[in-house]
Order: sequence, then structure tokens, then C-alpha cells
Amino acid sequence: MATATTSAGTPRRDAAPEELQVVPVRHYGRWVAALAAVAALVGLAGSLAKNDNLHWDVVGRYLFADLIFHGLVTTLWLTAAAMALGLGLGTLIAVMRLSSSPVLYGLGTFFVWVFRGTPLLVQIIFWGYAAALYKYVLIGIPFTDITFFSIETNSLLTPAVAALLALGLNEAAYASEIVRAGIQSVDPGQAEAAHSLGMRPALTMRRIVLPQAMRVIIPPMGNETINMLKMTALVSVISAHDLMSNIQDVYAQNYQVIPMLVVASLWYLALVTLLGIPQAWLERRYGRGTSRAGYVSPLRRMLGGTVSLVRIKHKETAR
Repeated sequence: MATATTSAGTPRRDAAPEELQVVPVRHYGRWVAALAAVAALVGLAGSLAKNDNLHWDVVGRYLFADLIFHGLVTTLWLTAAAMALGLGLGTLIAVMRLSSSPVLYGLGTFFVWVFRGTPLLVQIIFWGYAAALYKYVLIGIPFTDITFFSIETNSLLTPAVAALLALGLNEAAYASEIVRAGIQSVDPGQAEAAHSLGMRPALTMRRIVLPQAMRVIIPPMGNETINMLKMTALVSVISAHDLMSNIQDVYAQNYQVIPMLVVASLWYLALVTLLGIPQAWLERRYGRGTSRAGYVSPLRRMLGGTVSLVRIKHKETAR
């Protein structure tokens, strides 16, 4: 192969790109590990498929049963309502904790301390049996006998409402910390510039700070949504008629515990997969302009590299 040289006999640095031979790095260890992992996965899948104790006929019979769909509806609306309550209340608590008022800061900190410090299962049972603490819910003038509204606690706090309160208030404690971290990630100079233009603090928070904080808030909040979907299974302890409650009702009658748990797992996996699609889209949208926004997965890089090699070879053949 000829090398371009100068008049002094030294090699030139502006050699044509066609004279350079690029040899990619070989990662044999990665391929061996990948093949071993795929072989183990195929072996496990084959073992489960041939296992008669799983009773795949039971799984197929109940996978699309009406009782399962009724539980799915309850699970989905509990997830959506609890996340809406948690995000709205959590944003308010985050602003309270960032306030210069010691009263607002103290109340916000106390809320997070209580609902983040006690287990979610305890909170669900507490709201489910709140009638043992207060038989009636009264609205009136404190320290007087004047009452405007009165209702039995059991009539007001149905299992679904109790589950919503427990999930929503618990999520608000975690969401407040996520939102607070996102707000603090924004440069304080952004708010100062907005204030110098005459924008009020509330408008600055809504139009300047929060849109920039979304890049930090979206990924953990997406994980919280997925986690909320799975945490709804805990409300089965108060018979809220969610997916897991209905699954337990079925295997309590037919004693097919493992097949029914497989049905529940398949539906939870399907729902989590669907929730991951909008999360990934939101992360890309709010991550524009950052280095992470241009991240490409290893599989896409491998496919892209293969296509590029094919195009290079095609061009060389054409020459």
C-alpha cells in the first residue's frame, strides 16, 4: 500500500481515508457471556413450559376471565387516581418544604416523616379499619355541638376509598421528595432572572422552574408509577376487589395457587411494559439538549453498526 510523502520524505498526515484500514475491537468475552445467558434462559423457559405442575390449561382458562378483567379495571383506576393524588399533593408539599415560612416547612416535613416512615401495608390496614377509631365523620364547628354534616365512617371509607387514601398519601410523601430534588436542580439564577422581569413567585415556579425540573422529575416519577401499579396488590388485605384480590378469591376456591399467580404475573408484566413506553418518550422529550438524550441502547448500536458495515461493503463493491 502506497503512502503519501512530502518532499522531505516524511509521511503526510492528509492521507486519503481509503488508505486507512479500520479494524473493530473484538469482544469475545461478551459474546460468550451472552450465549451462556441465552442458553440458561432458554433452558429455564423450556423447563417451565414442560412442567405439568403449572397447569397451563388453568392459566389459559382464567387469563381472560371476566373476574380478572374486573380486577384489572380496579387496579388501573387505583393506580391512576393514587398517582394523581400523590403528584398533586406531593408538589404542594415540596413547595411547602422549600418555603421560607417555618410553619409551612414544619408541616411539610411532618407529613413526609409520618407517611414515609410507616409501612404502606400498615397505612392500608389503618384506613381500612378507621371506623374502629372514629365511628362517624363529622363536619361542624370545633368544640361545639354544631354539626353540618355527619356520616358513618364505614359508609364513607369503602375498601376502594381506603385503598386510594393509603396509596395516594403514601405516594405524596415520596413524590414530594422527587419534586423537591427536581426544583433544587434548577439553577437559582433562572428564578432570579424571572423575578427581575416582574414575574411573581407562583408564575415563576409554574412557567420557569417546573418545566426545567421535569428532566430530573420524570425518570423517578415513572418508576414510582410502575411501583404504584404493583403496590396496588397490597390492597387485597382489605378486599378492595383489585386484580390480586380477585386472584386470591379464585385460588381460595380451586386451590390452584401457582397457576393463578402466573396469571397475575403475566398481567402485571404486560401493564408494566405498556407503562414503560410513555415513560421512555417523556424522558427523551424532556431530556433534549442533554448528553443522555442521545443515548443509544447496546442493541440499537449493534444493529446500527451492522447496517453501517453493510453500507460500507456495498460502496466498496460499487467501486
